[in-house]
Amino acid sequence: MTGNYTGGSYDDRYEAWPHERSGADDATQPYPPTAPEADHFAPFGTTHHTPPHAHFASEPDPFASATTERAPQTYPSYEQEPGFPSVEPDPFTQPYGQPYAQPGGQTWTAPQQPAYEAAHPSASATLTAPGTVPRVEPEPAPAAEAAEAAEAAEAAPKRPGRDRYFDLLRALALFRVVLYHLTGWMWLPLVFPSMGVMFALAGNLMARSLKRPPGQVIKSRVRRLLPPLWAAGAVGVTGMLVQGWGPAEGEDTLTWWLELLFWVLPLSDPPNAAELAGVPGILPGTWAEPFAGPLWYIRAYLWFVLLSPLFLAALRKQPWVTIAAPLVLMAALNFGYLQAAEEIAPILYGIGEFGACWILGMAHQEGVLKRLPNYVIPSIAPFIMGFGIWWAVDHGLSAENQLGNMPFASAFWGFGFVLLLLHFSPSWSEWPRLLERFDGAITLLNSRAVTIYLWHNVCIAIAVTMWNRLWSLEVMWRDLPWLMNSPWPTLIFSWSLIAYCILMFGWLEDVAAKRRPRLWPSGATTRNNATTRNKKGLVA
Repeated sequence: MTGNYTGGSYDDRYEAWPHERSGADDATQPYPPTAPEADHFAPFGTTHHTPPHAHFASEPDPFASATTERAPQTYPSYEQEPGFPSVEPDPFTQPYGQPYAQPGGQTWTAPQQPAYEAAHPSASATLTAPGTVPRVEPEPAPAAEAAEAAEAAEAAPKRPGRDRYFDLLRALALFRVVLYHLTGWMWLPLVFPSMGVMFALAGNLMARSLKRPPGQVIKSRVRRLLPPLWAAGAVGVTGMLVQGWGPAEGEDTLTWWLELLFWVLPLSDPPNAAELAGVPGILPGTWAEPFAGPLWYIRAYLWFVLLSPLFLAALRKQPWVTIAAPLVLMAALNFGYLQAAEEIAPILYGIGEFGACWILGMAHQEGVLKRLPNYVIPSIAPFIMGFGIWWAVDHGLSAENQLGNMPFASAFWGFGFVLLLLHFSPSWSEWPRLLERFDGAITLLNSRAVTIYLWHNVCIAIAVTMWNRLWSLEVMWRDLPWLMNSPWPTLIFSWSLIAYCILMFGWLEDVAAKRRPRLWPSGATTRNNATTRNKKGLVA
């Protein structure tokens, strides 16, 4: 049920790293607080950490239409060349250059078109003596050239289009993150580990892009990532400063200002003013924490992008060693064999927990998984997932101590889950009939993934705070407590605010990708144009 909102959480994120924790309270953030009555299924009655949606830079999906040179032919039909009327064939008409037998044994050939006659003098019209047939030399060259051109067009590699199966996974992962941040239901990361899925999809796209020079690819990825982040920082950091955020007593002023540069290039987690008060009736107290909390993913994504050329080179030489390396790193950190400084620990934990999923996505793009017999992955993946869930249960998995607080267990659970998803990947170039109706929503979520990810936490905070004001109305708490305790009204309200952020800031994703800015890129315009062209073609 809904309570008085006081803070935010990190989906699958841990405030203190395992080697620094002194108690369960250090590893959780209240988001949001418990409602008037205790209920572990209440939308705000648990503490949790799940990082929100991963950035996925959308790849363009143009399809190059192969064209071939055609041999000389008869007048084209309407289906072959648009703009020509459809003509019924005349059974008494022969193509140019073909001999006709005339009564009395005399044969003649039809007059030649000037261009064709110039190119094929041997096929000129002649009259011959009765009983003879004029010799017309065959001209196989044009047909042979057309056949060779057709074969070359088929053999030429086509530019890759969008994989709609991956688009569906990305949209589901993003929706799951928003739902989990709102409700805190502990079973959601188990049913669908969004972060492992998102990192795998990003790694797959990165491997496909690295067919170009690595420096160019990294520059493109960073360029797509930073402008939306700068817009969020301009609003969020300005609000914190206006409320009085500044260096703490005894803190070095220069160091404090230098740390703000992580809002410009997030090689480490950008700082925030967690102690600030909220805006009464609109924003909860400590609103800056849920606003800046999800930015850990921007930091992790940026490091994966920078390391991807090395990952790909190692993957091509030693694929299975490279895939397993992040899990080994996670084990070394978890069992204390590797100690890291406070500034470096978050980066290493991010690589350990999600690096295997990123590299697994690259391996899928490189065809590494296809080299295995079909039975291997379905046989071993459940054991990997089983080990992860066993570790989580053995270490106190509960509504208060969720999977996101256990990076070691999360790494194995997410890895096994992603392994199965990639193995059964159907690679849709078009939607199945049952999913066609959701094309607009899925396209929008994929086109505005970064914007939704950056703003969804603060949208949830505003929605919860404003919804909780209704508890002051007697009719709500006396006659409609079931409605007040339901997560669905606040979920609808949250998505309404997210839609507003898409309109306000989403176009920056197009600018960052050097595309024409769009306010609501659901793909409806493209589909309508295609439908119009098809109708015009049928009418014509």
